[in-house]
Amino acid sequence: MDYELSVPCLFGLEGLAADELRRLKMENVRAENGRVLFSGNKEDIARANINLRTGERVLLVVGHCNAESFNELFEGVKNMPWEHYIPVDGAFPVKGHSLNSQLHSIPDCQSIVKKAVVERLKMKFKAQWFKETGAKYQIQFAIMNDVAWLYIDTSGAGLHKRGYRPVGNAAPLRETLAAAMVSVARYRGREAVYDPFCGSGTIPIEAALAAMNRAPGLNRRFAADKWIWLKKDLWDTAREEARDREFNGKYEIFGGDIDPECIEIATANAKRAGVEQHITFEVADARSFEHKGPGIIISNPPYGERVMEHREAERLYNQFGKVVKELKDMKMYILSSHTEFERTFGRTADKKRKLYNGMIKCDLYMYNIK
Repeated sequence: MDYELSVPCLFGLEGLAADELRRLKMENVRAENGRVLFSGNKEDIARANINLRTGERVLLVVGHCNAESFNELFEGVKNMPWEHYIPVDGAFPVKGHSLNSQLHSIPDCQSIVKKAVVERLKMKFKAQWFKETGAKYQIQFAIMNDVAWLYIDTSGAGLHKRGYRPVGNAAPLRETLAAAMVSVARYRGREAVYDPFCGSGTIPIEAALAAMNRAPGLNRRFAADKWIWLKKDLWDTAREEARDREFNGKYEIFGGDIDPECIEIATANAKRAGVEQHITFEVADARSFEHKGPGIIISNPPYGERVMEHREAERLYNQFGKVVKELKDMKMYILSSHTEFERTFGRTADKKRKLYNGMIKCDLYMYNIK
């Protein structure tokens, strides 16, 4: 049996996530704003969760319906085949969101969806009460332009939570976005990679995982691990296949930060990720950065919104820009939300790509220095 599945993404990463799914041989892949849809079997649910670098989670699509009124939402949800996925003892809490729709009260929508699912399961299981003592089948709804999409979350914690970063610095970069930056840079482990503003080490760690071709979800668990219709051997097989695809090489990956505490955190995070042997972290001032290429700089300097004052960030960009003018044979991928980044950096980007770090709108500035 094939299922319709949805991978929500940070805005700007849909194409990258779609490419990942195609490389995993998924069927019927199509990217939309904020998500990628695809078709897959039970094995593919496990494979997508374990292997995806840029998607936020893997949602099982139960169905969609018009939702201009609460009655329409109730009847639409009630007609969906919930009994195919949720067993009689399953726990099925409900959460969701609504945008540009007549039904805008989230608590009311949650209540309606819950009642509709209960009525459906009552009818199919010939039961009047559900204790919900079993595994969790988190129901999610997304109502947009009066159309409701209903899902069950197979991932649990978001896929960006790889498990290696229990502690971050003051302004952590989401792991999925760091992986996207590495992907856009087309890093495959051949060149030297530098992050002069490494913070908690997310970019160097994601670069190491990409170089090794190590699945980011290999060492974590997912909500669907506990589902009775997704057997344990299915997950074991997907993890073993992922391990078989790993590379074992020597990589030049460097992370620097002016804050010694950040370097301690980054080093500990790399160790938890199992990539510490591939990364060199050191306390260093980006304003004194020097390297004789070729290589790639992939970095997320402070924006001046949360960590540093705006003008201090501009001074830092200006000083770092003067340093990199002296470099040769270097590609650079710099993520910043600062609207005047190019002016303060002193160099117009060869290309730009719009991305989001959480809710912060950013640009990825791309340079090719000869």
